[in-house]
Amino acid sequence: MYDLIIIGSGPAGLSAAVYARRAALSVLVLEKMPMSGGQVLNTYEVDNYLGIPGVNGFDLGMRFREHAERMGARFVQAQVVGVTDGDGKKTVHTKGGDYEARAVILASGAVHRRLEVPGEAELAGRGVSYCATCDGAFYRGKVTVVVGGGDVAAEDAIFLARGCEKVYVVHRREQLRAARILQERLFALQNVEMVWNSTVERIEGQEKVTGVLVRDKGGQERVLKADGIFIAVGIVPETAAFKGLASMDEDGYLIAGEDCATDVPGIFAAGDIRKKKLRQIITAAADGANAAVAAEGYLMRRGLLAGEKQHLADEK
Repeated sequence: MYDLIIIGSGPAGLSAAVYARRAALSVLVLEKMPMSGGQVLNTYEVDNYLGIPGVNGFDLGMRFREHAERMGARFVQAQVVGVTDGDGKKTVHTKGGDYEARAVILASGAVHRRLEVPGEAELAGRGVSYCATCDGAFYRGKVTVVVGGGDVAAEDAIFLARGCEKVYVVHRREQLRAARILQERLFALQNVEMVWNSTVERIEGQEKVTGVLVRDKGGQERVLKADGIFIAVGIVPETAAFKGLASMDEDGYLIAGEDCATDVPGIFAAGDIRKKKLRQIITAAADGANAAVAAEGYLMRRGLLAGEKQHLADEK
């Protein structure tokens, strides 16, 4: 029986592990992948993490993992298939067996919805990006393509247009779904060209992106010469294993406040799976810290901490 099980070892899960171990909780981190770090592992260069601009994404993920290990968190590679809420304990079910804890932090993250076109996987991190605020600064004075028609796509295009020579916005319909105010701002930009009723068929390039092949509804194809493509067609939270456990919104994001507490006592949600506005490495790490502190408070209030630590809490 652990004080805390953390599901996922991206920035949110690893931050939670560090803070939980600083609170002297017994911590088990379950991660389905061979390495920790989450989406940051696929980022060639992270330029907006406070204090270490230009750090390689893989290196940053490894630093996070090493920090949590140094604090004494235990790691097990396992695919979580469900969580049940029992009387004073939580049971995390994995394909390799069950684990029990007094509290659980769900930090399994989210994945960007992909186009699933040739060149996308091969050029990921080398011109293919899913986050303009993360990678847009690398394309100042260059030509980029944004794919999508919602708020995120419009915001990405507006953001990129500030520094890029030109921005193409490719959308499969003849009008955007983005908020009207965003559309007005977007259409007013002189260096933005809308490519309506079109889909991306292929991302071109060898070592890096050189262009994007698009096809319109009439079957006409053309190549947009570009240095980068930003795909903004949605994000999918990794919450399938938690359906029925805690409240989610219509898109599958767990509903939790700034303390990361869900509507199930002892179950917390941190990072990209939580319903919120901004999803960045730094906000995920902040969620992890908040979730761990909230979990410690929950355990203290319920008298669920083991041994000397609970005795000290009772004295307070």
